[in-house]
Amino acid sequence: MDCPNSDLARPGNDPEAALPPSPLTLTPEMHQLAQDRAHHRLAQLPLSLQAQSPELMQQLMHELAVHQIELEMQNDELRRAQLALEASRARYFDLYDLAPVGYLTTNADGLILEANLYAATLLGVARSALVMRSLSRYVAKAHQDIYYQCRQHVIATGEAQTCEVQVQHSEGATVWVSLALSTAQEVDDTPVLRMILNDISAHKLLDQALQESNLTLHSARLQADQANHAKSDFLSNMSHELRSPLNAILGFAQLIESGTPEPTADQQASLQQILSGGWYLLALINEILDLSLIESGKLALSMEPVSLAQEFADCAAMISPQAQKSGIRVCIAVLVDPCFVQADRTRLKQVVVNLLSNAIKYNCAGGTVDVTCSRASAGRVRISVIDTGEGLAPEKLAQLFQPFNRLGQESGTQEGTGIGLVVCKRLVELMGGKIGVNSRPGIGSEFWFELNQATPEQANAGNGADGIALAVTKKPE
Repeated sequence: MDCPNSDLARPGNDPEAALPPSPLTLTPEMHQLAQDRAHHRLAQLPLSLQAQSPELMQQLMHELAVHQIELEMQNDELRRAQLALEASRARYFDLYDLAPVGYLTTNADGLILEANLYAATLLGVARSALVMRSLSRYVAKAHQDIYYQCRQHVIATGEAQTCEVQVQHSEGATVWVSLALSTAQEVDDTPVLRMILNDISAHKLLDQALQESNLTLHSARLQADQANHAKSDFLSNMSHELRSPLNAILGFAQLIESGTPEPTADQQASLQQILSGGWYLLALINEILDLSLIESGKLALSMEPVSLAQEFADCAAMISPQAQKSGIRVCIAVLVDPCFVQADRTRLKQVVVNLLSNAIKYNCAGGTVDVTCSRASAGRVRISVIDTGEGLAPEKLAQLFQPFNRLGQESGTQEGTGIGLVVCKRLVELMGGKIGVNSRPGIGSEFWFELNQATPEQANAGNGADGIALAVTKKPE
C-alpha cells in the first residue's frame, strides 16, 4: 500500500514550523504541545493508514511515549541547572557583599553602577545612594589628580593600575585606601571599570610612625657620633698631654735608679713603685691613644706581606720575661714552610703580643699557652692563642670586646684596662680580618684571628721568599 510521504514533508502542513527554535523553555505547555503534534501527525495519515493493524499503531504510540520521556528528562535537567545557577548566584552575591574589601563597578565616566557593603561602609554612604554618583566626589581634593590619571590610564591602555589615595568619609574623616582599577565588559558589551578599595590607614599610620622613629634615631645617632668624635679627640689630646710629663717622670726615675750614689733600699722600693706605676700608666695611655685614633679614622696602616715565622719569633722574645715570671710555658708553632699574610707588621705584632699577654696573665699556675697556625679557608690563615686558664662562661663571652670591660677582674690581682681586646679587634678588622673566641669554663680559652694570606707574587716581591705553602706545624721540644 502506497504512503503519501510527500504530504507529510511539507513545512506548510507541519505545526513544527510554529514551534520555537530552542527547547530551553520546556514546560507543561511544551508537553501538551508535543501531544498535539503527535495527534496532528496521526490525523494526517490517510484513512487507509488509520485503519492499519494494531501493531503499527502500537509502534506509533511507542515513538510518542519515547519522545515524551525525552522531553521530560530535558526539562528535569534544565530545572536542575536553573537551581544550581541560582545557588551559585547566591554564593557569588554573598561573597561580593561580605568581602573584606570594597568592590565598585563604574562606567567610563566614573559613575558608580554597583557597590558592595564594605565600599558603602568605607565611604559612610548607603549603597542605594552611591548608585550613579561619581566616585571622584569622595576622593580627597589633594588626590583628585592621582585618581583621574590612574583611571584615564586604565581606560586608554586597558592595563590594570593601582594607586593610593585618601577618600572622604561622610562624617568628615579621611581614610587611606589602595585603589586597584581594571577594565571589564558587561553582558551587552558595555565597557566598565572594576575597582577594589582596600583600607590601608593602619599601614599608613605605621609608616608615618616608622619614619618619625627613623628621623629620631638618625638625629640621636648624629648626636652620638658627634659625642663619640668629641670623646676621641679629647682622649687623643689628653693622651698626648699626659704622655709627655709621664715620659719625663719615668726618665728621671731611671736616672735616679742608675745614678750614683746608689739609692738606698727604701729609695729603691719607692723607685720601683714609680717605675711600675709609670709604665702601667704609659701602656694605658698608649692603648687609649690607639683606640681614639682607630675610632676617629686617623690610624694609618702600612699593609705588606708579613712573615708569620718572623713575627712569632719576635713576639716570643718580647713575651718571654712575663711568661717566666708567671711560670707559664709558651709553645709557639714552628712553621715548616714559610707563610705570609697581608698585614701591618707593627700592628700584627701588637695583636699577637696582647693576646699572649692576656693568655699568660689569666692562666692558672703552671699552665701553658699554645700558638698555632692553620689554614681557615681558601686564601685565609688563622692564628690561635690557646690557654689553660679558667675559661669564660657564655654570659661573659657576650661582653668581650667592650671598652673598659674587664669581665669582673677589676678586683683581681692582675692589672688591666679592658681596652686591649677592643684595640685588637679593631686592628684585625682594619687589616681585613676577623677575630673570635672559643672558651669552656674550667678548661681554657682559644682566642683566634684570621688574615688574608699573601699571594706568592706579593711574598716574593716583598721578602724574596720562594713560596708561602702552609705545612703542618710543630711545637718546640
